Amino acid sequence: MVPVSFAFPFCGDEFVLTKSRALFWPRENALLVADLHLEKASFFARHGQLLPPYDSRETLERLATALRETGARRVYTLGDNFHDSDGSRRLEPYAEGMLAALTRATDWVWITGNHDPAMEAKSGGTIAEELEVAGMVLRHMAKKGETRPELSGHFHPRVQVKIHHRHIRRPCAVVSHNGDESCGRMILPAFGALTGGMNAADPAILKALQPASAIDAVVPAGKRLARFPLWRG
Repeated sequence: MVPVSFAFPFCGDEFVLTKSRALFWPRENALLVADLHLEKASFFARHGQLLPPYDSRETLERLATALRETGARRVYTLGDNFHDSDGSRRLEPYAEGMLAALTRATDWVWITGNHDPAMEAKSGGTIAEELEVAGMVLRHMAKKGETRPELSGHFHPRVQVKIHHRHIRRPCAVVSHNGDESCGRMILPAFGALTGGMNAADPAILKALQPASAIDAVVPAGKRLARFPLWRG
């Protein structure tokens, strides 16, 4: 199971950020992942840039591991599930079988993103543009000015810190707080094996989470969850 030291309060509930970059929501028994970008390598191959064609397998294997570790029975993917809307048609048989097994074993919802707005659920699951679950809005990209609790992806945030003369970059969640820090919004790290990252303190991320009184980067570090201040109002 995921270490309880990775749990943290958010909007009156408890969430767990796993080392694999998934977010576990115990009360809903749900696993949330953002920006899988499945079939990114095959997309680039079609455009002349050859990459090892195993990114989808690796991503799905990590997702299967996260499901085993958390025991989650629901999965919500927060957009850019495939690198393009035709990605589901390019899955090789082994990866397609892995994905079909995962969608059969869980209550699986695909939330579409800017990369895959017209994707098909060829391997199972249902599709939505956005969703509200237990008062929490699930969408691909944080909506500026949103005052409801929100979980999103899109930005692939990474925290950059200097520790003992070493520069370290790690995928992270970015969490905003309002007033008494009882609630806010959260941007998940990219889960996919073949995804880059944006500085969590980039103005585009900070702007997307306004209004807020504080914004932090949250990342598993060793046996605990570390927080790094990014912005204070």
